[in-house]
Amino acid sequence: MASRPIWRGHLRLALVSCPVALYNARHDRAAIRFNMINPETGNRIKMVSQDSGTGAPIERGKTVKGYEFDKNRYLILNDEDFESVKVDSSSIMSVEKFVDAGSIDPIYYDASYFLAPDGKAGEDVYAVLREAISKTGKTALTRVVISQRERTVALRPMGVGLMAHTLYEDRDLNSADEYFEDAAQLKTDPEMVELATQLIQRKSGKYDPADLEDRYETRLRALIDTKLAGGGLVTEPERPIERGNVIDLVAALKRSLAQAQSAEEQPKPPKARKDPDRRQTGLKLPIAGGKGKVAEPAVQAEPAIQSVSSRTKRKA
Repeated sequence: MASRPIWRGHLRLALVSCPVALYNARHDRAAIRFNMINPETGNRIKMVSQDSGTGAPIERGKTVKGYEFDKNRYLILNDEDFESVKVDSSSIMSVEKFVDAGSIDPIYYDASYFLAPDGKAGEDVYAVLREAISKTGKTALTRVVISQRERTVALRPMGVGLMAHTLYEDRDLNSADEYFEDAAQLKTDPEMVELATQLIQRKSGKYDPADLEDRYETRLRALIDTKLAGGGLVTEPERPIERGNVIDLVAALKRSLAQAQSAEEQPKPPKARKDPDRRQTGLKLPIAGGKGKVAEPAVQAEPAIQSVSSRTKRKA
């Protein structure tokens, strides 16, 4: 069953428009969540909304929005106030211009949405816009109001549809200058760069969303499963991190390159068959005091993360 759209309106290019709807491209994957518990009773702690002055409890449905213009002084705004400041992008996504996709630094990308046709009317216009954008290889820039905030949106083709990515403003991001100021003065040795380049080439591969599994959560879920079964995980001692300078970087790069070459020559194990429901079984790890026995997890681990927006460093 398709989720409900978070926004409905029209996509417009010049005098051409079609009805569209925005849908979240991601969902909560039932990640491990914890509740605050009173250790003396084992009961869950209940958070109560209350008046900060009188202490009287109040239902969230009866609250209104207020802007703090002075210490503990608020300007109350109602629905009519918010309605009066609506802009065109509240209901229309007008394409302002087209840019090269590579010209948008990934650091500006925020959330991702599916932009789909909203009903049969205008489907032909939607298809034409999608094909035209795909043919030119450009990214369309438009605007839309989401949660009482106008966001700049990048539209790009994805298969038979269009993806919408909200973009951060410059004022939303920290400046990289203070972090990379000293990096501009660093000198490199050509031999080291060549060795590092070879190492990168040796370890290059094809991107696979399945590689983005949260291994910490997987082990945490396995811990919960084994503790529910009456045991606990046997953990390996943490290896200290070397924070000093590498004395012989060239030798270290050569050893790394040799290891990568050796691993490349090893026969690869057969790829595991994917389960129909794409669920991943929990880790089977030794239980403390169990002489290496393995506990059968009580529940299955949740699916691995399917995609993550890559973040790169902003240019100094």
